[in-house]
Amino acid sequence: MVYGMQPYGIQSMLKEGHKHLSGLDEAVVKNIDACKQLSTITRTSLGPNEFEIINISTGKIAGFQFVKGDLVFRGMNKMVINHLDKLFVTNDAATIVNELEVQHPAAKILVLAGKAQQEEIGDGANLTVSFAGELLQNAEELIRMGLHPSEIIIGYTKAINKTIEILDELVEKGSEKMDVRIKEEVIKRMKAAVASKQFGQEDILCSLIADACIQVCPKNPANFNVDNVRVAKLLGGGLHNCTIVRGMVLKTDAVGSIKRVEKAKVAVFAGGVDTSATETKGTVLIHSAEQLENYSKTEEAKVEELIKAVAESGAKVIVSGGAVGEMALHFCERYKLMVLKISSKFELRRFCRTTGAVAIVGILVY
Repeated sequence: MVYGMQPYGIQSMLKEGHKHLSGLDEAVVKNIDACKQLSTITRTSLGPNEFEIINISTGKIAGFQFVKGDLVFRGMNKMVINHLDKLFVTNDAATIVNELEVQHPAAKILVLAGKAQQEEIGDGANLTVSFAGELLQNAEELIRMGLHPSEIIIGYTKAINKTIEILDELVEKGSEKMDVRIKEEVIKRMKAAVASKQFGQEDILCSLIADACIQVCPKNPANFNVDNVRVAKLLGGGLHNCTIVRGMVLKTDAVGSIKRVEKAKVAVFAGGVDTSATETKGTVLIHSAEQLENYSKTEEAKVEELIKAVAESGAKVIVSGGAVGEMALHFCERYKLMVLKISSKFELRRFCRTTGAVAIVGILVY
């Protein structure tokens, strides 16, 4: 009987059949492990929010064929708290990886790939990160079998070339020269993307999305601005109550009693419509009731002068980016001016873009 050499060092600690990696191989495996950890976080958020179960015994779920016994992932939400202690509850991979503040250089490449996908296409960031994690997991197994990373890269490059050939065959015919203003053509090509987010509701949503996008589409579709389409959620409504509004919707009500104005000129304040306090502290010594009355009247007269100037210019609506003072509101009511308060500077910017106004510290009437 021939006895082999007794194992020594780390080999004596590990069971038979193991492989100890060191140097370059170990660094590669560590990088792969970091990327796998990132893709594990996002992969459970991949897919529609829910599936409609048709027949679990045959494994047919909502028209998709699954092998019986497979796990069906729902698009689960993640709770992410960023460095500012802001809480995000989302299943959007782009948001998740952005807020995670990934430090590992290899995992950062995956984050950048997800960002690039989101910016170029607007969807598929989760698939990019999760699919890359799966490829790297398989690559790790090949490295442990003894293949060199360059050989694995050659194999994956061949797979990419084959994938591009197959994808070209799957493109809907006529997509490269279609008219983006034809609703039926747009719906046909967006259904898959919408179904990946809201499975089962794509027929309702696609029609609404197509109408909204066609309404704001510029002459050159390449200049399309996504920010021109907004979703306003009103309490008590549902998906079947959704409608398209051509214009801008503000969820907050008008300040004051005047709620409706047609064909109005608009004055836009970037700051609030209120009396401003002085930067330095001062003392006013009042000796009589008459002086006190005059002191109050001076402030009122100044506010009235400003509001009257707006009214005389032809404006019927004042839009404030900050607080609206009680005295200013009183004079707005007197001069029949409608007052809107928009606290968000981004919303105020969209309002200016919609109406063609320019928000300044003073009042601008157009």
